[in-house]
Amino acid sequence: MNEQLQPLKKQPRAAKSSRSGTQDDVVYAHIFDAILEQRLAPGTKLSEEALGEIFGVSRTIIRRALSRLAHEGVVLLRPNRGAVVASPSVEEARQIFYARRLVERAITELAVEHATAEQLQELRQMVNEEQACFSRGDRGAGIRLSGEFHLKLAEAAKNAPLVSFQRSLVSQTSLIIAQYESGSRSHCSFDEHNRLIDAIESRDVERAVHLMMHHMDHIDDKLNLDEGGASDDLHAVFSHLLQTKKKPGRATPRSA
Repeated sequence: MNEQLQPLKKQPRAAKSSRSGTQDDVVYAHIFDAILEQRLAPGTKLSEEALGEIFGVSRTIIRRALSRLAHEGVVLLRPNRGAVVASPSVEEARQIFYARRLVERAITELAVEHATAEQLQELRQMVNEEQACFSRGDRGAGIRLSGEFHLKLAEAAKNAPLVSFQRSLVSQTSLIIAQYESGSRSHCSFDEHNRLIDAIESRDVERAVHLMMHHMDHIDDKLNLDEGGASDDLHAVFSHLLQTKKKPGRATPRSA
């Protein structure tokens, strides 16, 4: 992220469960999830040749997927040097978290006003799945669901520009956490998420905003300059896809 990123633009994402859509939808979704789950390290070179081999598609398909990820702010396209996973500097991380706080506050206020009972139920189900992932030791999936919780909350706010901003900020935040999170890497967002849903359901905007800001404080407090545990080995990150391709009778890759 020390070099100029492509302008942000909202892009559709293939469903994680089915990996439906075009070939570049599938590639885009797998790479996006690998970043959101912190399995791809900031600064990783995204070789078109390696990714083409992994996904069994042409470089043209890979370039389209990488271009979409660049619009999300999580991939940096470098002229004549290829693409890399964005690597936020300390100052960039601070700016991203500042922007995230402003967006989260606005989303929370609007969600209190607009969230439907059905949307709140979907959020609760997402929190239950998040907790189950952490309980069985699937930290990557838990982190992804934690990020997707905030995207779902943005949808409940019923403000399209905020959804677009939030999508970029959540993915960039995941990179920052992968790069700078400290210590034991403990995670308790599902408790904070549940309390937030309760406040939104009771239409208590002051409490809901307070809980969201506390939640952001909790994330911020765990960051320092230590590196995370993500990998820069593309074949290792997507090894489950390579293994699946070797098995007969499996037309589509398994979800991460």
